[in-house]
Amino acid sequence: MEKLIRDGKVAVLYSSGYGAGWSTWNSEYPDCLFDPEIAQIVLGEKQGDIEEIVKSKYPGFYCGGASQLNVEWLPVGTPFRIGEYDGFESVDTGNDLLITA
Repeated sequence: MEKLIRDGKVAVLYSSGYGAGWSTWNSEYPDCLFDPEIAQIVLGEKQGDIEEIVKSKYPGFYCGGASQLNVEWLPVGTPFRIGEYDGFESVDTGNDLLITA
């Protein structure tokens, strides 16, 4: 799985608007959380059509959350989960929210 990593941090994609989630509505495509090409577009570093890229990489992916994508930078190796309510996603890293073995 490719990831965009800078200064020891990983770019994590999430949709911060109500309506449709990015990864939570497409759980069969875990790579969509870290896609470096899409992250660069969201960050404004690269031009491209997110929906076209998604169609070529993730057949059947629902792009409803694409217009509200954001990037959260997390230190490499940080456990996290994506929380979702009515399509609004958040990146949760608090220990009380994580399941550990």
